[in-house]
Amino acid sequence: MLPIDEIERRILARSPEHSIEPSLDRIRELTEILGDPQRSYPVIHITGTNGKTSTARMTETLLRARGLRTGLFTSPHLVSMRERICIDGEPVSKARFAEVYAEIEPYLGVVDEHQPVRLSFFEVLTAMAFAAFADAPVDVAVIEVGIGGTWDATNVADGSVAVITPVAIDHTKYLGETVAEIAADKAGIIKPGALAVLGQQPVAAATELLRRAGEVHATVAREGFEFGVLSRELAVGGQLLAIRGLLGEYPDLFLPLFGAHQAGNAACALAAVEAFSGAAGSDGGVLDRDLVAGAFATMSSPGRLEIVRRSPLVVIDAAHNPAGMAVTAAALPESFGAAEVIAVLAVMADKDVAGILDVLEPAAAAVVVTANSSARSMAPARLAELATPVFGADRVHVAARLDEAIDIAVGLADESAPEGFAAGLTAGAASMVLIVGSVITAGDARLLLTGKALPPAPAQDPAASAGSEP
Repeated sequence: MLPIDEIERRILARSPEHSIEPSLDRIRELTEILGDPQRSYPVIHITGTNGKTSTARMTETLLRARGLRTGLFTSPHLVSMRERICIDGEPVSKARFAEVYAEIEPYLGVVDEHQPVRLSFFEVLTAMAFAAFADAPVDVAVIEVGIGGTWDATNVADGSVAVITPVAIDHTKYLGETVAEIAADKAGIIKPGALAVLGQQPVAAATELLRRAGEVHATVAREGFEFGVLSRELAVGGQLLAIRGLLGEYPDLFLPLFGAHQAGNAACALAAVEAFSGAAGSDGGVLDRDLVAGAFATMSSPGRLEIVRRSPLVVIDAAHNPAGMAVTAAALPESFGAAEVIAVLAVMADKDVAGILDVLEPAAAAVVVTANSSARSMAPARLAELATPVFGADRVHVAARLDEAIDIAVGLADESAPEGFAAGLTAGAASMVLIVGSVITAGDARLLLTGKALPPAPAQDPAASAGSEP
């Protein structure tokens, strides 16, 4: 069997996930050869522009708390490729990752020969996830799209529940220039007869999503109408929520995540699990409130306003477009008080960098521009050129590497004297470091500062979930 480094090299040698050829022909041929493993378990399918991964992880946590064996496919990864394929809350082991690749590798060449374009990096990983979940076997798979929806490789799976988190402008090269066009593409995951759980949407996005739901006779549940957050207040280490689900209310839920956007993601996840449970079982989908509260208390979303160091406080976040940066910026003062923010920013060159900078500027006292480990990362010098007119030269610092940028930012955060080099900072104010701009940036920083990939999933109490399967 091939060593895992060689397997990853072979997968990475294929076209990257940010470069797509819109067709399901390749992945459909591969999954048909494999026996359509994605049809051997029910699927909750999740798309949107921001919040997909957090919502997917929350959904999986709730399902696992109910005693179900779960599969979870997310992208991109923070540190290890294996993070994308989780079973029962844990990334597949190196040995299992190698076994699954060995099982499907003979068929990759067959499909490559038949198709005008070779299978991509993402298509191979998608097929591996489908196969791993079928072999486990899992009771339910939570599948996050890569890009869009209609032409995404994951869309050969038919979700009984489709979740669409808020839609905004991103990936315009492939999805369209407007929110309406992007929503129309993402709406493709809503399948005939499914239940569509819609996070709060711009009017243009909601119009397209509702149109698709009507065309395929899907049932619709909208955040703010059929379900939603009833109340939210800050708590130590997170927030305390009351959520109205599709079939009941769930008070006193402690969510150890920051920001109003995570409360909305949690409401979508809860509605999705209610919908799935009602369709799959005889209990009407109503969830035990104690079980839900216990699951919420264990939820995590690495790389999303995640504290990785204290004194000074260092937070990493995967925001990588203006809409994502806006919710991150809004969450900072609420979650971390009046601390002045020193941002470390590394972004992909093909993103709306000007839009990201415009949103970040009011929230950050200073910015250290740098690069992450991706070949797509914008060069620090170019990023500084764009940042200087927005922030002013005295608030922009440049570092060639992320580790150097973090050192500079920590120095700025520690500096208290007004005559120091922390230009733009208020003397004596508490400061924090925000490392942001990309999932890759968050993953690189997480590895540098903690030496860890994903934390282990909290164990579920078998007694708490006994007899609770839908």
